[in-house]
Amino acid sequence: MTLFSIARKNIRKNFTNYFLYIGSMIFSIVIYFTFVSLKYDQAIQETTDSSTKISSVFNGASVVLMIFVAVFIWYSNSFFTKKRKKEVGLYSLLGVRKKQIGRMLFYENFIMGIIALLIGIILGSILSKFFVTILMKVMGYDALGNFAISPQAIVNTIIVFTVMTAITSIHGYRLIYRFKLIELFKAEQEGEKEPKASVITAMISVLLVGVGYWLALQNMLESEVWRKIGFLITPLVILVTVILGTYLLFSTLTVYLLKLLRKNKPHFWNGINLISTSQLLYRIKGNARTLTIIAVLSATTLTAVGAAYSFYYNNRSNADLANPNSLMFIAKDKNVSKQIKERISRDKVHKIVYHLTVPTMMMDADITNLHSKIYPDEMEYSIIDNKTFNQLAKSQNRDESLSLSGNEAAVLEAGYSKDFSPKYVGATISLKANDSSENITFKELKKYNVLNLQTAGMTVVISDELFSKLASRTDLVNMEAYKLKNEEDAKTVTKEIQSLLPEEANFSSFYSDYARGMEASGLLIFIGGFLGLVFLAATGSIIYFKQLTEATMDKDRYVILYKIGVNKKEVKKSISKQILFIFALPLLAGVSHSIVALTALSKLMQTNLMTPVLICIGVYVCIYIAYYFLTVRNYYKIIIK
Repeated sequence: MTLFSIARKNIRKNFTNYFLYIGSMIFSIVIYFTFVSLKYDQAIQETTDSSTKISSVFNGASVVLMIFVAVFIWYSNSFFTKKRKKEVGLYSLLGVRKKQIGRMLFYENFIMGIIALLIGIILGSILSKFFVTILMKVMGYDALGNFAISPQAIVNTIIVFTVMTAITSIHGYRLIYRFKLIELFKAEQEGEKEPKASVITAMISVLLVGVGYWLALQNMLESEVWRKIGFLITPLVILVTVILGTYLLFSTLTVYLLKLLRKNKPHFWNGINLISTSQLLYRIKGNARTLTIIAVLSATTLTAVGAAYSFYYNNRSNADLANPNSLMFIAKDKNVSKQIKERISRDKVHKIVYHLTVPTMMMDADITNLHSKIYPDEMEYSIIDNKTFNQLAKSQNRDESLSLSGNEAAVLEAGYSKDFSPKYVGATISLKANDSSENITFKELKKYNVLNLQTAGMTVVISDELFSKLASRTDLVNMEAYKLKNEEDAKTVTKEIQSLLPEEANFSSFYSDYARGMEASGLLIFIGGFLGLVFLAATGSIIYFKQLTEATMDKDRYVILYKIGVNKKEVKKSISKQILFIFALPLLAGVSHSIVALTALSKLMQTNLMTPVLICIGVYVCIYIAYYFLTVRNYYKIIIK
């Protein structure tokens, strides 16, 4: 019997143990193959306006995925090799040289890699059209595309994963030489030292995480700390303090808390809590590095997916904010305006809800008194009268109206930011009309606009009498505003109207901004979602492998407990508590880190990300819970056997 046939037989006999490892590899290969395939997909290149950008984004995502999967496979392979110490020791005792044992393990890993590669490419090829459909849907396009297999994607995937499998197989081969025969047989019986608990280090861990959170939640433009440390250095400081604090949290604070729990005699001596508490106490420090990596990866995944989903979730409201009118342009030619009205009137799908001609004055203003942090001392405003604002507000179903008199005014700023925008109410600015000027005082601030941002820019509403007075000193600009039904799919009518207008008409449309946002945020959520699933599968698998390795080591101890009268129900309860502790720690830390990161992001963007973030966390937690129950089940099966 050759070493290759032994390796093949080992995989067949132990396929249950290898299933999750191979499954995670297959999943990673399917996603990698998908990313590379989408880069070459004809449907995407023909339909989207930014196929080059999409191609480069998928290239970057593929590199990130490749690095992560390589680390995961390396880590998992080390676990499997260490798990089989006794088997390797038996081979050595029977006279098999380490070189031959190493070759056998090399063959095993390589066979699993090739199996995963073949299945992954086949599944990726079958699912390619499905993935194209998903991407096109989330980007706001009609589902297109024929079934096609990309030869470039197959070659790329085979090269990358063959090299990756070869490297990890060589790593497994070399790992054999690090084991001594006595270690291979007696590693499970080696005594573990009780970790020391330092109150000072435990307090430092909380302090480091607290400092990182505090810095992240600061207003970066107003914070003295950000300014002193530096805008480029501060994010690195946050990263280092949170990661180091998390590691110390797991390696020291948890030890300290478990020792306090052990001093709680009623709890410690209740049932077999003595066993579960002691097991956790002795092993938590050894698991600290793994748990820290998983917590950081969980936080990164949740932050990336949460942010991507937030952009996607808020896309329509953002497009509405910038484009309260479906179509808007500056009317310079009456014939062109008439053609546009006739074209829209013929469209039965996109019927006109309202059509208004808005008389506007484009005026420069001295805004020195606003003491703005982001605007120059002089800027141009679109000026409309009180009557026009009320008419537009009513047409747009806004339950608001203005009543301005004299030199009173109201400013409409759709992108208003509490931190960055000026303090308008009560401030006075000077409007310049030819050689004269007129001072106006802001009475109200509206955090929306009734005109499209791209066409009109910042808008100021003044009283009807002041508007009439200024209109005699400056030229009026007529703006055409249309509201259409089904504006989110008005692609054809939007493009036709845009082709009729010159560039100086400042044409803007809801559809253009909405479609652009759908394309960008859809691409982000597609990549973020799939990378997030890979990260989740890998981190869940790492905990799974580590717990099953410990189950093999603990088997004899549970046999002793069983012999002295501990029943299976109590054993399972003890196992469930231990594994829950190990799963909950990185999950809670990861969720906490991501909530802080996304809170900081929402403050910076002035957007409420609560709903999309809670949805992402909910999905993540559900999948993690599934991994928990799978781990408990298989841990219990190893112990009972």
